[in-house]
Amino acid sequence: MSLLKETDQQHLREQFSALDTPVKLVMFTQEMECQYCTETRMISEEVASLSENISVEVYDFVRDQEIAEQYNIDKIPAIAIVRGGKQPKDYGIRLYGIPSGYEFSSLIENIMMVSRGESGLSPETKEWAANLEQPVHLQVFVTPTCPYCPQAVIMAHQLAMESDMITADMVEAIEFPHLSNRYQVQGVPRTVINDDFHMEGAAPEPMLLGKLQEAVA
Repeated sequence: MSLLKETDQQHLREQFSALDTPVKLVMFTQEMECQYCTETRMISEEVASLSENISVEVYDFVRDQEIAEQYNIDKIPAIAIVRGGKQPKDYGIRLYGIPSGYEFSSLIENIMMVSRGESGLSPETKEWAANLEQPVHLQVFVTPTCPYCPQAVIMAHQLAMESDMITADMVEAIEFPHLSNRYQVQGVPRTVINDDFHMEGAAPEPMLLGKLQEAVA
């Protein structure tokens, strides 16, 4: 059974025709104990079927532990979005939880961005990221019904593209309540920076950059 309407499939085929570099979706699942793993795998496989430039690899979180560790995957369902082709690159872009509702657009935009190999961030932000000397971990807590969440997710993933020191996770707040409680997520989007700093809402780029500079000062 297809999860996407035929009209949506056709729209995505047209959008994916602009992909100039292959993109790989590395998906981690565990069918027996993961509430949304099956649906997340189906979404990944269906999206990949719409373009020859998108592939999907599915791994079991337990049986394929070494591969999970290679990608630093610590919870499921998870998708790592990786640039393929002659110069493959793992930018540290992760989706934890099902990319449904508004977050489906985050999955699609990430695929397009990773294929382009260009974040689209301002020169100032790129310069800051290029000179970063300590690790930065961004966790953007979202829900599928939040229309503002994709903006925050994409900006975090844009930053991950600009520095090997930055990793950025979309975290579906309802699927991971222990993390939502730990980081006191009462509204979304909420961006957590290195555990100790946070920002509410879909902040504009200059505001997020200021918070990042404060976090690593």
